[in-house]
Amino acid sequence: MRPTLRHLLSATTLMAVTAFAQADTITVGGKNFTEQLILASMTTQYLASAGYDVEENAGMGTTVLRQAQVNGQIDLYWEYTGTSLISYNKVTDKLSPEAAYERVKELDAEQGLVWLDPSAANNTYALAMRHDQAESLGIESLSDLADVINAGEALTLASNATFYSRDDGLRPMQETYGFEFGRRNVKRMDQGLTLTSLDQGAVDVAMTTATNGRIPALDLTVLEDDKEFFPDYALTPVVRRQTLDANPALAEQMNTLSALLDDATMARLNARVDVDRETVEDVAAAFLEENALL
Repeated sequence: MRPTLRHLLSATTLMAVTAFAQADTITVGGKNFTEQLILASMTTQYLASAGYDVEENAGMGTTVLRQAQVNGQIDLYWEYTGTSLISYNKVTDKLSPEAAYERVKELDAEQGLVWLDPSAANNTYALAMRHDQAESLGIESLSDLADVINAGEALTLASNATFYSRDDGLRPMQETYGFEFGRRNVKRMDQGLTLTSLDQGAVDVAMTTATNGRIPALDLTVLEDDKEFFPDYALTPVVRRQTLDANPALAEQMNTLSALLDDATMARLNARVDVDRETVEDVAAAFLEENALL
């Protein structure tokens, strides 16, 4: 009887140790653009320094990454409220930033996903112009842009394929503001080229995102979305419920990191990679060190 009991106790202990080890293993995901690569590296380094066994799987496409999290292959990544609201949950209602967050939090809970505290970084779509041209044409907002185009000025737009076709993109934006660039005046290209084309004078207006680090570096003017057309894209850590249950301290740790991020901070970090050519890992580590998280 005693050897059997010892055997059972040893097996039980081994199972407990294994479960604890699994509880401390976090797979961090990220999408395939600069901001997301920085956040994935930042999160990985931060959690590793906190004692977790962390694996990083960054550089993924949006849809693939979301499905990987739902399927349990990714435990944690940073998502945008507007992306979940529109692309994943097909919600077309016009919602305030607070209502959008609450809606995606509720809907994604059905998928076993938990939205933690949103950061103050809102990487929504935006249109930008060269500062001198915007000033000479008197354009500060999208309504101003509409007035100038409707008055007969032919301005060209650089757009990526996604913005050109999506439900919160070019066509509905033009309908909201009552103008049209005209098909021949829209040049489609990779998103990484839109601001380059603008800076080089190949186009007059470029689609971008609000935290793009090249905006301040190139002295560009972001046009005010005065009719609040673009949905809120609050950058937020999203974690699988099962992962949180296994790691009770994780929510507070990620909320601490989220509270440090806003538009200016993300633009600065993005610029260090895209403009200054620092590595993603070095930029992420420096930020964590500045904030005593590494």
